Amino acid sequence: MRVFVTGASGHIGSALVPELLAAGHKVVGLARSDQSAAALAAAGADVYRGELDDPDGLAEAAAAADGVIHLAFKHEAVRADAVASDLRAVGTFADVLAGTGKPLVGTSGTLMLAGLGRTGTEADVLGAGPRIDAENAAIALADRGVRSSVVRLPPTVHSSLDHHGFVPALIAIARGKGVAGYVGDGSNRWPAGHTLDAARLYRLALEAAPAGSRLHAVGDEGVPFGEIAAVIGRHLNLPAVSIAPEQASAHFGFLGSLVSLDNPTSSARTQELLDWKPTHPGLIEDLGQGHYFGGPAQAGRS
Repeated sequence: MRVFVTGASGHIGSALVPELLAAGHKVVGLARSDQSAAALAAAGADVYRGELDDPDGLAEAAAAADGVIHLAFKHEAVRADAVASDLRAVGTFADVLAGTGKPLVGTSGTLMLAGLGRTGTEADVLGAGPRIDAENAAIALADRGVRSSVVRLPPTVHSSLDHHGFVPALIAIARGKGVAGYVGDGSNRWPAGHTLDAARLYRLALEAAPAGSRLHAVGDEGVPFGEIAAVIGRHLNLPAVSIAPEQASAHFGFLGSLVSLDNPTSSARTQELLDWKPTHPGLIEDLGQGHYFGGPAQAGRS
């Protein structure tokens, strides 16, 4: 299958490209910079130079493909702009793929399910909101002749390939503040998943997910945030300290609104639907391997 991948040189993309190639697929990766293009070429992928905000370019690349995996999100942009860009990209792919039966795999997050008061599942659907609109738009394409699915990523997708995610951010904050912080008693839970397990799930979704599937790339259903802080503290030789809720924004910066969220999330239906089983280390074990703190990397292949 010829697969067009946005975000192909990013964190998950860097694991997904070799995963697809090893399975016999041909990969065409979107690259907006020379550095990204060189990385994709070195990995064995073809390069399509373009931007996420270029609908004509996205349409051309998608039309020439047998399937699309949409990973890219403009994390460096103002959030409202990034959310709008993501929704436009899904709309562009919709116009190209409608009626073809080709697969489109989109990307969303489990944090949208925080606050349910219970463990979130793939059956949980929200009506509207940032990134929720793009997820719902992608799923709705099942009614337009597209084999669409969406992978919901947990807030911590971890491995030695993770250089800019929430885990490195928490470590940087701990170093800067001199304490590994958690909010309140630290009992709120974050789900987690290994990068290589997530990459395998994207491939399986491309190959076999039924139209309209919501999928969870979750290995750890819910890791107490206080436990995450304790491991970070041990590795940095810093105390793990409770931060008052009203001080969370000042202490954690851009993560201030997220660190106290309780987001336990199940992947049971995903595992059954696609025979996908997380096989790589969980978050606490992965943190213990040292690569986040300058120790040896342990990512390996899936």
